Amino acid sequence: MKKSERRAQILLELKLHPHVRISELAERFGVSTETIRRDFDALSDDGLISRAHGGASAPSHGHYPSLDERANARIEQREGIGRRAAQLVQPGETLMIDSGSTTIQCARALAYLGTPCTVLTNSLPVAMTLGHGAAQVILCPGEYLPAESAVVGADTLEFLGRFSVDRCMIGASALSAEGPSETVQGFAAVKRQMIRRSAKATLLVDSEKFAKRGLVHVGALSKLDTVVVDRAPTGGLHDALSDAHVTVIVA
Repeated sequence: MKKSERRAQILLELKLHPHVRISELAERFGVSTETIRRDFDALSDDGLISRAHGGASAPSHGHYPSLDERANARIEQREGIGRRAAQLVQPGETLMIDSGSTTIQCARALAYLGTPCTVLTNSLPVAMTLGHGAAQVILCPGEYLPAESAVVGADTLEFLGRFSVDRCMIGASALSAEGPSETVQGFAAVKRQMIRRSAKATLLVDSEKFAKRGLVHVGALSKLDTVVVDRAPTGGLHDALSDAHVTVIVA
């Protein structure tokens, strides 16, 4: 069994049982307990499981505003960021756009500009926004999150891994000197995969999220090429972005 298949089976087990044990899964899959621990570490880093003594459980969900709630907050700032980010896209480019209230604004701006491009996305609103215009849209498969109108999970990551694109446009729950981070379960893994498969990575984030940390770390600032914001970062975040040679664009 391939690593990706084994990890998908682990996630399936957690849908059927509240807790799974390392020793039981090692015996079932015919692998060492260390192999299962590495699987657990990877799935935990992606926010897909919660580690527990001797095993793992499904992730616990604290309160985090839904996509609809976030879409109605700081609208002016996010619209400005989305418009400026859309201007970076050149005709004919290939893109990955992840789910989020600010990336939806970017999709709306791209649709308004009529920029011909190819877009892969895990977001239904992004796909629907761009699907009737000049863009060719490819929608990822995966596990559907109703509150986010998006898909995540092993199938989403495997699908994204088949493509190489010119640029990705991603959002984040928070941005600190350590890099962007995410609160929605499974989103961090999608963002990491999009960054890996893109020649350039652009982060869209409003200043309310500066100097904060989400549940799951996405990656170092050095993984980003550009950050589009509504207000220039200051202090330690400004210095960290400069040291990482990240271009900051203020909308």
